[in-house]
Amino acid sequence: MLNYKIGEFDMRACIIVENYPSPGQTFVNRHIEHLFGGHTSVVATHKCENTTGERPILGLQQFRQRRSVASKLYDLKHYAQYGSKTIPYGAEKAALLKFWKDHGTEFVLAEFGPQGVSIAPIAAEAGLPMFCYFRGSDASSRIRHAHVQRAYRKMTPQLDGVFAVSQFLLDNLASVGVRHENSHVIPSGVDVRRFYPAEKTRGSVVFIGRFVEKKHPLLTIRAFAKATQNIPHAHLTMIGDGALLPAAQDFVSQLGIPKKVQFLGALPHAQVRSYLQKSEIYLQHSVTAANGNTEGLPTAIQEAMASGCVTVSTRHAGIPEAIEEGATGYLVDEYDEMEFAAALRKALTLPQGEITEMAKRARSVAEEKFDNGLLLEQLEKVITSAIAKH
Repeated sequence: MLNYKIGEFDMRACIIVENYPSPGQTFVNRHIEHLFGGHTSVVATHKCENTTGERPILGLQQFRQRRSVASKLYDLKHYAQYGSKTIPYGAEKAALLKFWKDHGTEFVLAEFGPQGVSIAPIAAEAGLPMFCYFRGSDASSRIRHAHVQRAYRKMTPQLDGVFAVSQFLLDNLASVGVRHENSHVIPSGVDVRRFYPAEKTRGSVVFIGRFVEKKHPLLTIRAFAKATQNIPHAHLTMIGDGALLPAAQDFVSQLGIPKKVQFLGALPHAQVRSYLQKSEIYLQHSVTAANGNTEGLPTAIQEAMASGCVTVSTRHAGIPEAIEEGATGYLVDEYDEMEFAAALRKALTLPQGEITEMAKRARSVAEEKFDNGLLLEQLEKVITSAIAKH
């Protein structure tokens, strides 16, 4: 019998991720560093680089079996039983069970759906409570595939709880028959003690994110160009990298606005924070990608709100769960370039008193709904309660 320390902050969690380390996944790294006092170990199901430090780390890929007749038979067995061919077995499974035992693991938290599918059967066999967090593509584009739906439905009864960063994602899962009675919306959140407003630069607009299809950077740039005609002081700072960055840079030149748009590439989190603190408006035209990929609830929007930015974005995924239209920002339908430009122009031309009030409201909502300290406590309470019933 495991010795669960209900009500104390010293429960030992094992966090399941795809790759470790992954500096860009700040929400996952926060769980690794702080959940139940940071007494966590980490298992990477795909790629793991050895890192120095005291935290126990296990990469499963090194134990994977060579392809053989036996491995193919296991694949078929696991696919029939669990809907997945990624379930550890043999040396990989033995290493995982030993790792949990050696480090006193008391529960398992998979940070994404595919990792939950892989590990849930082994956790169930070990008698360990297990939880799974859904954050975006794992509950959007992936569930377009029948085999993923089947795997999730088989995984769910093995879990003690399910978390998602937005109700939108839970609704997506429910639409394909993936439901759990202990489901909770807990956003990734933001450190409101580090992200806070500073003196704003009039007409400053910032975009943060990867230059990929679901962020639609080209529409964003074109709408900015339309919105800022005859607003010479307006300026857009775009932070991030990605496949569409060169096209975006070329597009700015074609539109003749190189002095109004700057590209900074990917930046350390501290520098991103500095730009948000000084910017008046946060701009993000999120859309559903052709393959069905969506946002969950963008961390950048939560950070922007905490920094006192007025957000101009889309009615997409969990974004309407964060933004109060007309109170903390403006939302338009996906791909509606004209309305997006109009919304941005409205934000840019607000009287100083009105934009200041919207900024204060955004900060207040962030403190109330997206304080990651409070959200971590909420997560711990749900886990503790579920384990007590396990």
